[in-house]
Amino acid sequence: MRDYLVFQLYAPLVSWGDQAVGQERPSADHPSRSALLGLLAAAVGIDRNDETRQEQLSSACHFGIKLYAPGLAMRDFHTAQVPPANKKSKHLYTRRDELREPKLGTILSFRSYRQDSLSVVALWLNDDPAYSLPQLQKALSKPHFHLYLGRKACPLAVPLCPEPGQFASMKAALDHYAPADELRPLFERGQPRYYWEPHSDSGLEETYRGPRYDQPISRKRWQFASREEAVFLSREAEHVPE
Repeated sequence: MRDYLVFQLYAPLVSWGDQAVGQERPSADHPSRSALLGLLAAAVGIDRNDETRQEQLSSACHFGIKLYAPGLAMRDFHTAQVPPANKKSKHLYTRRDELREPKLGTILSFRSYRQDSLSVVALWLNDDPAYSLPQLQKALSKPHFHLYLGRKACPLAVPLCPEPGQFASMKAALDHYAPADELRPLFERGQPRYYWEPHSDSGLEETYRGPRYDQPISRKRWQFASREEAVFLSREAEHVPE
């Protein structure tokens, strides 16, 4: 038996950052580890530049995901004004400072989102974590900073509703959780998919494993490492909790 904290993630738009090349800013169809850590850090009140506390949180937390609805893909064309890359110029602290520069250039990018995506996340901790599950539950219920699902354009549409519990496996924790009633059309579709950090108590037989580049190394330098992600693809509709 293991202690878990389970919560839901839903918004009309989400963006789960994936490897970005050139002008493309893609989104995966399910939450990344870095996005979930960022969500927890914002809820707890950890500053983005506090790499010590960011690392403590990352070392403590592990995640499993039940993806009920990946959502429809949406690709958006962005233009943004930016100051010239001049190393001799003073540091610009805010967007207002950037737009006050006398000469501005324009950058183009394509950014991907998912529409009507619903996930349930199971969180468990190491044996000697810097934070406890009750602390994290309280933070997710009453977050310190505003919470977003990938980008500031993606605020939550329903509360996270974190629920603690002790279960024999990660799958049991995920299957026991019932998302909000207003989301029933999404989670009644059946055939959810599971993604998790491999461990012995998953309760699932892996369909396959694949690499994912979402393990934060440095938030200041935007550096990420690769990790293994286990995947289970349902072959038939799963039981929907009452």
